[in-house]
Amino acid sequence: MSLGLAALDDLFSAFEELRVALDGTDVEAIDAAAAHVSSSAAAVRAIGAWRADEAIRDRVTALLPLIEAARVRINLLTDHAGQRLSLLAAHGSTQAPLVYGR
Repeated sequence: MSLGLAALDDLFSAFEELRVALDGTDVEAIDAAAAHVSSSAAAVRAIGAWRADEAIRDRVTALLPLIEAARVRINLLTDHAGQRLSLLAAHGSTQAPLVYGR
């Protein structure tokens, strides 16, 4: 297996790990998965000539739905967190403790 395909396999694995983590509630798992995606993506970018290899290009194309799924999950989770913070703010700090201290 070429270095490029191995790096892409790791990136696939990292995005699957991120998908599982985003479906859970463990913040440390989400941080670890995001770091894995970041380092795996950097390894793929470091290959440099991946655009010239058709097998690698096809593998990157197959990865696009996983990337989009992660982006959608992150946007939904961000919106959900924002809505919850707005609800807490609407009820004032006497009804719920402040989320962030100053």
